[in-house]
Amino acid sequence: MLKNQKHTTILDGPLLDKVKINSTLISNCNDYPFSLPIIKQLPEITFPTQVTFFVGENGTGKSTILEAIALKAGFGPEGGSKNISFKTSLENTYEGTALLAQALILSWRKKPHDGYFFRAESFFNVANYLDTMAQADGRAYDSYGGKSLHKESHGESFLSFFKNRMGNSGFFILDEPEAALSPQRQLSLMVIINDMCKNSDAQFIIATHSTILLAYPEATIYSCDAEMLAAIQYTDTNHYQITKQFLDNPKYYMHHLFKDCPSLED
Repeated sequence: MLKNQKHTTILDGPLLDKVKINSTLISNCNDYPFSLPIIKQLPEITFPTQVTFFVGENGTGKSTILEAIALKAGFGPEGGSKNISFKTSLENTYEGTALLAQALILSWRKKPHDGYFFRAESFFNVANYLDTMAQADGRAYDSYGGKSLHKESHGESFLSFFKNRMGNSGFFILDEPEAALSPQRQLSLMVIINDMCKNSDAQFIIATHSTILLAYPEATIYSCDAEMLAAIQYTDTNHYQITKQFLDNPKYYMHHLFKDCPSLED
């Protein structure tokens, strides 16, 4: 081995192997989120690949599952690293998610040394938190591109986070990371994820509506649309099929969506 050359041993499988629900810790199955059909039928989730996607219609419970895994792994409910702890919501906002987290059992192949829970919904609050921390210690920006995230556009701040904070390895949970990213920037995010997965023990669990991100090669995709978690192929997702049908014939969709628009008539 050459002098100063680093040797990285990559695990045979992702950091987190599986997640189980301990039903004995559920006090009332009629309470949220245990009342959600997908949670009722969720005895176990396995992670056979380094990148796992949760996809489904709004309200199916995919973000709830991610938030509960994040809480159980030691992240704050509003996102951030394990060293970032802040609250901007009412005390009971994440009460249901916390109950689910308490009932989860995480089986690790290897405990991660680094990680992050990225929530598009509360990323603005993370940026505010960093600005407050930077008033006492300017190094607060070091892992985020060296400056306030508020000094960049919404999409640029997202990409700056992905480029700078995710590092070389770790356990990363991303909830709708595409929210502020253009299609081209979504491709850039895929490259970042791929570089990390090729060269380290990085693992990503992602909830998304992006048909671009879902195309990531050899990823595991779990659909939440049938009221139970099911592994599914990329081209079988509703997101892919609707997007493809629309792009193949947008006029057909416009005709049925806007029947009273004369300009759409043949």
